[in-house]
Amino acid sequence: MSAYADHDVAVIGAGPYGLAAAAHLRAQGLDVHVLGLAMDFWERRMPVGMLLRSSWEASSISDPDGALSLDAYEEEKGVSLSRPVPVDDFVRYGRWFQERAVPDLDRRRVRRLERGIAGFRVVLEGGEALATRRVVVATGLDPFAHHPAQFANLQAPQTCHASAVRSLDDYRGARTAVIGSGQSAIELAALLHEAGADVEVIARAPRVRWLRRSGWLHRRSGVLRGLLYPPTDVGPPGLSRLVAMPDTFRRVPVRLADRIAYRCIRPAAAGWLVPRVAPLKLSLGRTVTSAHENGAALRLSLDDGSRREIDRLVLATGYRVQLDRLDILDPDLLPDLRTRTGAPVVGPGFESSVPGLHFVGAFTAASFGPVMKFVSGTPFTGRALAAHLTGRPVTAAPTPAQPAEALA
Repeated sequence: MSAYADHDVAVIGAGPYGLAAAAHLRAQGLDVHVLGLAMDFWERRMPVGMLLRSSWEASSISDPDGALSLDAYEEEKGVSLSRPVPVDDFVRYGRWFQERAVPDLDRRRVRRLERGIAGFRVVLEGGEALATRRVVVATGLDPFAHHPAQFANLQAPQTCHASAVRSLDDYRGARTAVIGSGQSAIELAALLHEAGADVEVIARAPRVRWLRRSGWLHRRSGVLRGLLYPPTDVGPPGLSRLVAMPDTFRRVPVRLADRIAYRCIRPAAAGWLVPRVAPLKLSLGRTVTSAHENGAALRLSLDDGSRREIDRLVLATGYRVQLDRLDILDPDLLPDLRTRTGAPVVGPGFESSVPGLHFVGAFTAASFGPVMKFVSGTPFTGRALAAHLTGRPVTAAPTPAQPAEALA
């Protein structure tokens, strides 16, 4: 390590990807300093009562020995988590993982990442700075909530992105429109209805794609499921095998890769939501053409000429990674960062075009495929980072036995 560096690696972010990266790098003997609040995004940005769509075996955060899985958490805590896993339980699991893998977590906020003598300088709240040879950015999706243009003039709290809905109490009795047809939109609409809101789902899609067949297969262990769905559990049978190999996926021509990625993660909702959505009004194949505040209410105009007078509007419209919206990056770094559609282009070890600067998680989906948007991408990420930074191959941890009880 350089005489000017405090650490080999600084990991910025303590969600599933930051924690997995730190666990794998520390196992290789690297001096890794991790900054952030453990599972902060998951706690602040998910509504109370939400469940994970991912199957059980696709929801464990990766560590080198496979010793910090959901199964290990259940065994140590003497608890039995429901399937699908409640988000609040997943947050508790993530913090349990952090206490064991990164007990010295630095919870100070990062204000700026800039070049330094040894590689990089990480400026913290209060002005203190750390010097590090490499940086792994694992800050997640927080800055990248997508607000379509027709809603740009609307203000909180009447209008918000789905990621801003934590408590449901404020929606009780409110006429509420949810925009979108994916898991986030449909599950949030169900939760709002169950909390007492008058909910309508409005979406461009002509129908809700229900993952019923996938749910049937997920309830069955054995050869058939193993052939159709790898442990990463992203995408339909066949394509799921390709996207489960991110290093292979990144060699697919860009246009084809984009089509495959969309097919694997196009808007869809888990089949277990069907009965919960039955009471809701679904306006499908419709687009909101304009939206305006109308006193204490909101007025939406749709492409079929109809209008809606509502009290609250929730945009379950996803996320779009745009590096120029990541405010911790020093502006001097941006011109040297190669991007595609706003996301960093990364190569082996998730290293960007700025040597020593790595991105993981959703940042890397444009390069390594849609698995990087899910917790099930943490095993490949941890191993690939460790191998690249040490120059040594890193073998996979044993795959836990598939439980008989899985996603309903």
